[in-house]
Amino acid sequence: MEHRFIKGKDIVLFSFQPWDSEIGFNFKDMAYELARYNRILFINRADDRASLLPEKNAANPNSVNKQKEELNKVHENFWVYNTGVVLESINWINWNALYDFINKGNNRRLAEKINKIIQQLEFKDVIVINDNDFFRGVYLKKMIPACRKYIFYIRDFLTIQPYFKKHGKRLEKKMIKSSDMVVANSAYLANYARQWNSNSYDIGQGCDFTGYLAENLPIPEDMANIPKPIVGYSGAVTSMRLDEDILKKISQDVPSCSIVLVGPEDPVFEKSGLKTHQNIYFLGGKSPERVPEYVYHFDICINPQLVNPLTIGNYPRKIDEYLAMGKPVVATFTDAMEMFKDHVYLCSDKEDYPEKINSILKDGNAFSDEQKKRRTGFALSHTWENSIGLLGDAYYHQEHIK
Repeated sequence: MEHRFIKGKDIVLFSFQPWDSEIGFNFKDMAYELARYNRILFINRADDRASLLPEKNAANPNSVNKQKEELNKVHENFWVYNTGVVLESINWINWNALYDFINKGNNRRLAEKINKIIQQLEFKDVIVINDNDFFRGVYLKKMIPACRKYIFYIRDFLTIQPYFKKHGKRLEKKMIKSSDMVVANSAYLANYARQWNSNSYDIGQGCDFTGYLAENLPIPEDMANIPKPIVGYSGAVTSMRLDEDILKKISQDVPSCSIVLVGPEDPVFEKSGLKTHQNIYFLGGKSPERVPEYVYHFDICINPQLVNPLTIGNYPRKIDEYLAMGKPVVATFTDAMEMFKDHVYLCSDKEDYPEKINSILKDGNAFSDEQKKRRTGFALSHTWENSIGLLGDAYYHQEHIK
């Protein structure tokens, strides 16, 4: 499909996630893709006072660097800007009117810095794209005079998380309603946003397959002595996303398999009774560039996620990574998984997992070169180029109907 890409524009990107995050994130990949045709200014997430407390700062050494105002050139038409602003910490405030008053001040301080750097770089008729930050970005549309179009990008249900429950729902709704258009990384989230903004579009998601197309990767030392077949998961091992009962069910009903979990654990999983199961291995967090080494040596990949408001509409990026390596994949069915139904073994409950895993192990065709190529080909259709192309299609469609 031919897309109409946004080209020759000045684009300001504003994200809830910092540029220097150790965890890869969609918006950074989108930034690089947009920079192929446009001038890009990425506003790095500013710290708030609470994040600079000694106990918090010790765990986040990057915070010190962001207190210094700094414009860094990534390449010829791409800059990352640290505003140097330290915002007031206000999430503890219960009174909406007081919260909004101080939050507007936080937004204004950021806008003053952004406006200054926009003028310095001589950006004109700016497109502002806000990545999921309905706190720090809710007033920016009116506070940036050069803003010609304000786009809100939603890729997660943040409002169900404890931090966002107090003010998140009303501010997310306000953000969606006030934006010129909304784009989402799944049909589910686009439909969700359409409740308050009819100009809401699903632009899907790309995936960086660097490392996932490699061959003959060495087996990591901490996997070398784990018995095969290996049923593996890569990603955050968190109780908000993963279903412990599914893992327990696989462990009990498919005892011949080793279940390998590669990713940082939250406190719930650190104390989990799963650690007493002899065929479950927690290998901890790994650097992003090393994760493909582990996935390469999985026989079957799984995504045993809970179905809740946080996960139901999420685009399952890890599924693309698994499929890019040609792996058989067993995953929990959600609305966002519908598009993968012809390439993944989908489960409606925990009982389905052992059944699907056993059927794969008994079916020699599941590991055939033909099936591997089919899975890889499907994954490779999900590129950032395609996602940004869909963004351009939505942008120019709205321009046409104005």
